[in-house]
Amino acid sequence: MSQVQQTAILLNSKKGVLHHIRTYWQLYIMVLPAMAFLILFQYKPMYGVLIAFKNYRIRLGVWGSPWVGFENFTRLFSSYWFPIIIRNTLTLSVLGLVLGFPMPIILALMANEIKNLRTKKIFQTVVYLPHFISTVVICGMITMFLSPSTGIINRFIELLGGERIFFMQSSSMFKWIYVLSGIWQSTG
Repeated sequence: MSQVQQTAILLNSKKGVLHHIRTYWQLYIMVLPAMAFLILFQYKPMYGVLIAFKNYRIRLGVWGSPWVGFENFTRLFSSYWFPIIIRNTLTLSVLGLVLGFPMPIILALMANEIKNLRTKKIFQTVVYLPHFISTVVICGMITMFLSPSTGIINRFIELLGGERIFFMQSSSMFKWIYVLSGIWQSTG
């Protein structure tokens, strides 16, 4: 009988499990942080999934709210907005992937071509800085840059002889602003 088979037979009894734990307690201690992480960040958030199947009321909490089953999903899939939401989500995802995937590669190739080591380090630092800026701050900066009255982009357009553009009020430009600002923040 092999060692694995002997261990399996031993673990089938309650006494065998306790003996195994006492013998290899150091290994169980080493597994505890991973198990805690798994429970805390993988299983505990699943508790919130119950809300999808309930008529959630904040006063009643998750367990006190009445159970509605798949009613919320039926309402979502039969909604007028569902195809529009799916199309917008797919559009933003595809644009982000198609435009965002090659940018770090192109940027790395450009940085690799810089021969002066000091200039290269400064370039890398400047390009990496937007990664550390909060998304809320990025949104504020984008709003300021694209403002029709005081935005630097509209000032530049006026200098070139064009008219001010209301970027943030244009539904066709939103997806481009969203995707390009995300690429700008994460490319470095």
